[in-house]
Amino acid sequence: WPSGFHLSGTVTEPATATEPEMTYKVAISFDRCKITSVTCGCGNKDIFYCAHVVALSLYRIRKPDQVKLRLPISETLFQMNRDQLQKFVQYLITAHHTEVLPTAQKLADEILSSNSEINQVHGAPDPTAGASIDDENCWHLDEEQVREQVKLFLSQGGYYGSGKQLNSMFAKVREMLRMRDSNGARMLTLITEQFMADPRLSLWRQQGTGITEKCRQLWDELGALWVCVVLNPHCKLEEKSCWLRQLRKWGEMDVCPLEDGNYGNELPNITNALTQSSGHSQDSLARPRRTVFTRAIEGCDLHWQDSHLQRIISSDFYVSPSYQREGESLLFNSQGQPLWLEHVPTACARVDALRSHGYPREALRLTVAIINTLRLQQQRQLEIYKHQKKELLQRGATTITNLEGWVGHPLNPIGCLFLTLTEACRLEEENYTGDSKPPVYQHVPVATGSQDSGESYLSLALEVALMGMGQQRVMPEGLYAQDKVCRNEEQIIARLQDLELDPVLVQTLRKQCILLLEGGPFSGLGEVIHRESVPMHTFAKYLFSALLPHDADLAYKLALRAMRLPVLETTAPSGDVTHPHHLVSVVPSRYPRWFTLGHLESQQCELASTMLTAAKGDMLRLRTVLEAIQKNIHSSSLIFKLAQDAFKIATPADSNSDTTLLNVALELGLQVMRMTLSTLNWRRREMVRWLVTCATEVGVRALVSILQSWYSLFTPTEATSIVAATVMSHNTILRLSLDYPQREELASCARTLALQCAMKDPQNCALSALTLCEKDHIAFETAYQIVIDAASTGMTYTQLFTIARYMEHRGYPLRAFKLASLAMTHLNLAYNQDTHPAINDVLWACALSHSLGKNELAAIIPLVVKSVHCATVLSDILRRCTMTAPGLAGIPGRRNSGKLMSTDKAPLRQLLDATISAYINTTHSRLTHISPRHYGEFIEFLSKARETFLLAQDGHIQFAQFIDNLKQIYKGKKKLMLLVRERFG
Repeated sequence: WPSGFHLSGTVTEPATATEPEMTYKVAISFDRCKITSVTCGCGNKDIFYCAHVVALSLYRIRKPDQVKLRLPISETLFQMNRDQLQKFVQYLITAHHTEVLPTAQKLADEILSSNSEINQVHGAPDPTAGASIDDENCWHLDEEQVREQVKLFLSQGGYYGSGKQLNSMFAKVREMLRMRDSNGARMLTLITEQFMADPRLSLWRQQGTGITEKCRQLWDELGALWVCVVLNPHCKLEEKSCWLRQLRKWGEMDVCPLEDGNYGNELPNITNALTQSSGHSQDSLARPRRTVFTRAIEGCDLHWQDSHLQRIISSDFYVSPSYQREGESLLFNSQGQPLWLEHVPTACARVDALRSHGYPREALRLTVAIINTLRLQQQRQLEIYKHQKKELLQRGATTITNLEGWVGHPLNPIGCLFLTLTEACRLEEENYTGDSKPPVYQHVPVATGSQDSGESYLSLALEVALMGMGQQRVMPEGLYAQDKVCRNEEQIIARLQDLELDPVLVQTLRKQCILLLEGGPFSGLGEVIHRESVPMHTFAKYLFSALLPHDADLAYKLALRAMRLPVLETTAPSGDVTHPHHLVSVVPSRYPRWFTLGHLESQQCELASTMLTAAKGDMLRLRTVLEAIQKNIHSSSLIFKLAQDAFKIATPADSNSDTTLLNVALELGLQVMRMTLSTLNWRRREMVRWLVTCATEVGVRALVSILQSWYSLFTPTEATSIVAATVMSHNTILRLSLDYPQREELASCARTLALQCAMKDPQNCALSALTLCEKDHIAFETAYQIVIDAASTGMTYTQLFTIARYMEHRGYPLRAFKLASLAMTHLNLAYNQDTHPAINDVLWACALSHSLGKNELAAIIPLVVKSVHCATVLSDILRRCTMTAPGLAGIPGRRNSGKLMSTDKAPLRQLLDATISAYINTTHSRLTHISPRHYGEFIEFLSKARETFLLAQDGHIQFAQFIDNLKQIYKGKKKLMLLVRERFG
C-alpha cells in the first residue's frame, strides 16, 4: 500500500520442515531514492535490513505496475467534504478502537480548546509526505544495532571469527563510501566509539603490554579508513570540522593506541619531506605523541583546490605545451606529462580516497602522475650517486637513507597504487563465484595526452611495486612496526605472484632490476647501503625466481647482492656514528634492537637455498653462492639447514647424486663443524652424524680428509666415538663398495686419529682408541701404552675398570690385572658405602687376581685393604677367596698347586685382619647414632661379624672380648644390650 513517500505491506515467509508459515507487517519510508526508515514485525536486530524489508522493496522495484501509487494522505483528505471526513474518522476509530480511541479523545479535546498547542500550529503532520527539500536525507541505519555488534565482536577478542566480522564491517564502510552514502562516516564513527570504549585498552596501557596482533591490525584499518573519510574530495567544510573535533577528542584520550604500536617514538610527520639524511631527523625522543588518528587529523589540513591537481585528476589529456618543455619544471616531466610533487604516502592517501569514494578514473590519473614523479626522482638519485660513487665506495658506508619506508607504512602507499592500477586491468570472469582463484589481468593501455607511450597500467603496477619494495630505508623502531614491514612485504609479493610475466612485464622487470642495482644508497639493492637498512632477502628471492628463466646473469647478480645483512657485521662503519634513529635502545649493544632478526635471518637462508637449488650442476655459480653464504650468514644452525637442503636436492631418491651440489653441502657442513667446535650447541651430535653421512655420499676421499683434519672439526670424543666408529662400520664399507687398498687406507687414517685422540683426551677416548686399533698389533700396543701412561694421573677408577674388563674380554688377563690394580689405587670405599657402584668392579678385580694365581692375589690384597673400609664387602671378598684354589685361569707356563688357601697365612691373613677391624670400627660408628627401630638389623650385623671373627684361630675369644667391651661402653642403651645378651651371651 504505497502512499506518498511511505510503503507498507505484508510479507509471507513459506513454511519449512521445522517452522510454520509466518506473515510479517513491513513499513518503509523513502525519500529521494533512499530508504530512510524501516520497521518489520520480525523484530530482526542487525545492521543490515531483514529479508522481509528487502522482499517488499524488490517487489516495488520489479513490479511497479502491481503497486498502485497513491497521493500523500493529506492530499486525499483535502478532497473530502465535511460528511466524508466525519465518516472517514469514525470508520478509522472503529477499525482500531482499542489502540486509537484514547488518542482520538485526547486530540478532540485539544482541537476544541482554543488556546491548545495544536491550534497554534498551521496545518497538520503527514507521515506519507516526503521531507522538505532542505532536509538532510540519508539511508536508514540502525545505530543501536551497529554499536551492539561492534561491542560484541570486540568482547570476543578476535576469537570465533570476530576479527573477520569486524573486517567485513570495515568493508561495508568502504562500500558505503564508494556508493557516496553519507552513512559511511556515521557508521565509522559508531564503530570508532565502541573501539575507544574497549575496556582492554586501559588494561594494556597499565600493564605496558602491546595490543594483541589481531586487534592492532583492526586499529590500523580504522586509522586508514578515517584518512579516507577526511580526504573525501567533495565533503562539506562543516562535516570536516566536525570529524576533526571527534578525531582530536579520541586522539587526546590516554588509552588511544599509538601509531607504531608501542609506547615509544614514531615516524616523521605526514607532510615531511621525502629523503632525509639521518643527521637532520629531529631527536626521536622530542617528537610529539602520534596516535592511530594523527594521520587523519593531519589529513584534515589537506584540500583539493590546487589547480594543477584538479587538472591532473579531471583529464587524461593534461600535458604541458611543447614550447615549455625545455629546462626544469616542478609541474611536468620532459615529455610534458604532469608530475605531482607531494610527500609520497600523502599523495597515495589521496589516490586511496579517490578510489574509495567512487572516483576510479581520477584515482588512476593521479597514480600515473605519482609514478612519473617517482621515475624522475629515481633518475635524479642515480645522477647524485654517480657524483658521490667513488667516495662512498671507498668509505663502504652511507648515512643517506629514508627514515620513512613505503613498505610497512601505516598508509600502505605502494599497496594502494598497485591495487588502483591492477583493478583497471582485471578481467571479470563470467559465472565465477568464490575468491580462491587468482585474478586474471590484461594489459590496458595508459590513457595519456602525449604520443602513445606503449605503456599499460599493468606494467606500471609492476614497476611501482618494484620501486617501492626496492627503496632503501631504515628499519623502524619497535616490534610492531618491524613486524609490519615483513607482513606488508609478503602481501605485496603475494600480489606480484598473481601476475603472469609476459614479454612486456619481463622487460619492465629487467629494466627496474638494473636501476635498483645501480641505485647506490637510494636503492636497497645498491652497492652501498646504510648499516640499518631493511634487508632485501624476501624481495630478492621473488626477483630471482621471476628473472631466472629470462636473464639468469641478472638474477644471480641481484640475489648475490641482496645476501648481505650489514646490521650483523661486527663493527659499525665510521660513516654511521651520527645516526640518532635508535636512541630508544639505551642498552649498550653492538646491534640496534631488531625484534624480527630471527625471521630476517631465516629469509636470508631461504634466498641462499633458492640460489643453491637453481645452481645445481653449475660449478661456477655454486662456488659464488657458497662464497656469499660463507661471507654473509653468521648463524651455524642456518648454515646447517642450508647444508641439509643442498644435500637433499643433491641426492634425489629416483636418480643419481649431483656431485657439484654434494660438495657444496659438505663444505657448508665443514664450516658448521668449525663454527660449533668450541661453542655449546644442543644439535652438535646430530650435526656430526650428518657430516659423516654427507662425506660418505661424496666418497672415500672426503672421509679420508675429515679423518686427517679431525682436530679442526671435532672434539676427540666425537672423532673416536662417532666419526671414526661410523667410518669403520660395516655399513659404510658396503655403501662405498671399497676395494682392499681403499679399506686399508681408511682403517689406517682411523687408527692414526684414534691414537691422536687418546693422547689428547685419554679419559674419554682410550677405550674407543683400543677398539679402533684392535686389528693392528703396533697401533694396539701404542694405545695400551697411552692408557698405562695416563692411568696414574688423568684417569678415574671407573674408566680404568672399564678398560681392564675390555682387556680381559679381548684375552689379555695380565694387562687387565695391571689396569685393575691401577684402578684400585684411585678408589676409596668408606665403612658405610655398602651399595657403592664400584663394588662389582672390586669383586671382579679380586676374582681376576685369584684366577691368575697366588702372586697376583698377593699383589692386589694390600691395595684392597688400603682402599676398601666397608666390612661387608671385605668379608664377601674373603669368602670368595677361600672357596676355590687360586690360579684356575691356567696361564701357560705356570704350575698350579690346586690347594685351597688358608686365612692364617699371607696374603689372606692380612685381608682377614682388615675385615675384623672394619667390623669393629663399623660397630662403634653405628652405635653412636642408632635408634630403636634399627636394633634388629644391628643384631644381624653382629652375627655376620661373628662368622668372620671365627675364621681366625683365636676368633671366638676375640669375639667374646669384643662383646664384653660393647656391654661395658654402651651400658646406657639397656634395651639394646639386653638383645645382645640374649643372642651372644
